[in-house]
Amino acid sequence: MDPITAAAAAGVALLVKGMLESAGQEAGRSGWAGGTRLAERIRARFRGDNAAEDALVHVQQSPDDEDAQEQLRRMLQVHMLRDHEFETDVRRLVDEAVAARGGDGAQVNAALIKNAQVFNEKVEIKGDWNIS
Repeated sequence: MDPITAAAAAGVALLVKGMLESAGQEAGRSGWAGGTRLAERIRARFRGDNAAEDALVHVQQSPDDEDAQEQLRRMLQVHMLRDHEFETDVRRLVDEAVAARGGDGAQVNAALIKNAQVFNEKVEIKGDWNIS
């Protein structure tokens, strides 16, 4: 998975997690402050792009809708490819939000991103390793 796709997937996953936490009255957790900044930056970048704005609204209305999440990820990825400064901002905000949530990045990636493979650090494997 290329870095832009991975960052877009992580960004959407963090937005969805924040929306679900907010609905469960857990928005006060330290990590969501970074998620809020991410949401604001995405909203500002999408302004004027009706399809992108609609994708964001759909995820806000139905955070569990995987099709809506995929559409938002695609819109985010397109905007990141078009605007290098926006791409840099999204990556930075995702990194900050993940760091603020605590724990190791692998735990966040596995729990939030599901099928995406994102590695932010060196990966070490010890012992026997079989791939089938």
